[in-house]
Amino acid sequence: MRRPGPVRKRVEKDRPGGRCIHGSADSEVLRSGISCATVGELTGRVAVVTGGASGIGAGMVEALLEEDATVVVADIEQPVLEDTVARLAERFGRERLVGVQTDVSRQESTEACAREVYDRHGVCHFLFNNAGVGGGGVAKPWNWTPNDWKWCFGVNLFGAANCVAAFVPRMLVGGEDGWIVNTSSSNGGYQPLPDLAVYAASKAGLSTYTECLANAFAVSGAKLRAAIYYPGGDGLLETRLWNSGRNRPPELSREHPHVDPQWDYQEVKARVLASGGKVADLVEQARSLLRALRDGKFIIAADTVSVGELMRRRAERIGTGQLPTVEEKGVFT
Repeated sequence: MRRPGPVRKRVEKDRPGGRCIHGSADSEVLRSGISCATVGELTGRVAVVTGGASGIGAGMVEALLEEDATVVVADIEQPVLEDTVARLAERFGRERLVGVQTDVSRQESTEACAREVYDRHGVCHFLFNNAGVGGGGVAKPWNWTPNDWKWCFGVNLFGAANCVAAFVPRMLVGGEDGWIVNTSSSNGGYQPLPDLAVYAASKAGLSTYTECLANAFAVSGAKLRAAIYYPGGDGLLETRLWNSGRNRPPELSREHPHVDPQWDYQEVKARVLASGGKVADLVEQARSLLRALRDGKFIIAADTVSVGELMRRRAERIGTGQLPTVEEKGVFT
């Protein structure tokens, strides 16, 4: 991959403090997505996966280990973390695998995780910000409580920001190629569900934050890249997001019970299977994720063509001042 030269910025002098204007070099970097970061062989590379003890994160960990990466599994649930590390160690050995209990919603916890990673390995090449919570059930947008918002945003958006703040400065100082990969969701990333507004809003925020992060890396000439990952497209995602309330802090408990009917995961799963659907292979999805990183993708999804078509239709509606939501049949509709 060609490495871009230094990025030059023109500064408008007639404004207090000046204003950065993208010159030709900046514009070319942003248009092409060119960056120094390459994936290549993963042997000896160090990856950190938050929420890595179960679900999508555990699939990432396994796919990385298959490619001989060294993996730090960061997760809030110590018993599940220990079980996952022990299970994978039986196949891949303990030399390239370690678990670190981490609460991404707490800055001191992500900072402690980063210190341990650098004390142990001296480097981080991949940061997968995958930890997430569902928001605490199903509700009309006006029925979410303040603690629902604090908890969901604290993990899904602030958690990723905490990890970036802890790891990226160290990665920049290290000067090696690297990637930040943030797990978002179609629900919020490009097609929000009205009964999951708190979750959708957190993931929409994460998608926007990731785009800002990618642009900042590109314009600054950093040897880092950022990507946004939208899991799905190949069956029902059987993850522990469905019962993420098990990790909800007592001080952020819901102020009162739900007034809206709640979804039952087993009913949803039965409906998917009865209609000919299947449960997704999360390890295979993670393998696809790594292939997309090798291709230099910023947006990583199972079917970017369909996503692009959906976004085109949304953009057309926005262009005419309409509500952009495109009615489509899915697991929950």
